[in-house]
Amino acid sequence: MNSARRPLRVAGLAAVVIGAYVGGVVTGVVGADEPRPVRQGVIDEAADRIAAKAARPVDRDALERAAVEGMLRTLGDRWSTYYGRSEYTSFQDALEGRYSGVGLWLRGTSGGKPGVEIGSVQPGSPAARAGVMTGDVVAAVNGVDASKADVPSVADLLRGTDHSTVQLVVRRGTAMRNFGLTRTTFSTPDVTIERLQGGITRIVVTAFTRGVGGDVERALDSGAGQSAAHVGGVVLDLRDNSGGLLDEAVAVASAFLDGGPVVSYERRGKTSKTFDAFTGGNTATPLVVLVNPSTASAAEIVAAALQDRNRAVVVGTRTYGKGSVQEPSRLSDGSALELTVGRYLTPSGRSIEGVGIEPDVVVPPGEAPEIAEERAIDVLSGLVAAVGGTGRG
Repeated sequence: MNSARRPLRVAGLAAVVIGAYVGGVVTGVVGADEPRPVRQGVIDEAADRIAAKAARPVDRDALERAAVEGMLRTLGDRWSTYYGRSEYTSFQDALEGRYSGVGLWLRGTSGGKPGVEIGSVQPGSPAARAGVMTGDVVAAVNGVDASKADVPSVADLLRGTDHSTVQLVVRRGTAMRNFGLTRTTFSTPDVTIERLQGGITRIVVTAFTRGVGGDVERALDSGAGQSAAHVGGVVLDLRDNSGGLLDEAVAVASAFLDGGPVVSYERRGKTSKTFDAFTGGNTATPLVVLVNPSTASAAEIVAAALQDRNRAVVVGTRTYGKGSVQEPSRLSDGSALELTVGRYLTPSGRSIEGVGIEPDVVVPPGEAPEIAEERAIDVLSGLVAAVGGTGRG
């Protein structure tokens, strides 16, 4: 396999984002540099009156943001979001694998309720060391009430300069927990490789940031020509992976496929678009994919594609269920709207929005992570035995 020969087979797409940090599926940015329109209409007239005559002074930018967010609320869609200029820049930086923060990936709370919860915690980060956990609901950041906030605003509060501090309050069940965290700059890889007993390779992908597809491909290539390379098969661990870049998700799936569909998406008024795997992937090595309830969006795309294509056995607990497509549209001041424009479908035509992926081998919710890992290794051993005791491809 050679990543240098693999351009993304999608004409006209910029960086395509799925769910990382926000939990949405996003396609290329549009409308970035149009001239700012002349203010007109009832909304601008009302903002002018409020700014000029209200008893309490209010910032015009705050009024504009409130107006935009109010319009988005009328959609009744928790995934459509507004990013301020600095928020959108931070979002893009995170998807490139660099940012200064505390090591948290965020998503809207489950069930469509207002608020933000922890989608995943980066191992070894300040948040992880302090004991912040996936599923914690953000109550406040630096004294600012976050009970009804959106993901971009909470993320902006958590970010800051290296070595600065932030106070985070979360709700875990019925209890409130307080954390004092020191921000740090992250540029750590989101792929780790473990060589387990029996020739098993465990590939852990924590987010689909820039370069992850190449890292996974190199992990599969690293033992080429060695008799023990991946002889026990591969465990692709996507637990607590909130998502990331679509082209990286396609690249990761491509590492285990030889062409064919990975995902398609439908949007209003347009024909369905299909994203195909690149050719030349490893299709012979036995493969198990580990998932849990925090496996979301881009990670679900990879797991579903490998499941639908009969390339892997999926082991774990039903996934998050993020299957709608968002498209960011840049506004003239550098801010952006992220609007839901459709839904994505797995190769077999399934929509997982609100449903998630049912594993082939189910591990009951609440079981220790080690139980799922043991089950994955048991399944992998059976797959290796079924192909004659060798996992090389």
